Amino acid sequence: MSRAFSSPPRLQLRLAVAGDVAVGPGKIALLEAIERHGSIAAACREMGLSYKKAWRLIETMNRHLERPVLETRAGGSQRGGAVVTSSGQVLVARYRALTQAVAALPEAEQLVALMALPDATDATDDTPTDDASST
Repeated sequence: MSRAFSSPPRLQLRLAVAGDVAVGPGKIALLEAIERHGSIAAACREMGLSYKKAWRLIETMNRHLERPVLETRAGGSQRGGAVVTSSGQVLVARYRALTQAVAALPEAEQLVALMALPDATDATDDTPTDDASST
């Protein structure tokens, strides 16, 4: 049986705390989008994410971290918006650095290479074929 992959395999890191994913690639991408736009709503539009879902992700991070990752200001388009805190910026930087370091490890590269095979069982299948069984 052959598997079709829509995208190449890649390594992703998640930090789980008490059954929650406190930090992961989606949460980091959300913080980066908020940083770019200065707005949760604009970040959601870019990511195709609902505003409610974005707040759930932010609340999960805040629940498990020492300091909030985001500050918001009321006031609409004139004075409102969202700012990633210095704690949030440190979180993003450390997550990205760790992800790059782990991805560069030979073991990570070997694991990803295994997953890139069209079907790992085909490469190690010792079942004789019709040609081999007739000899």
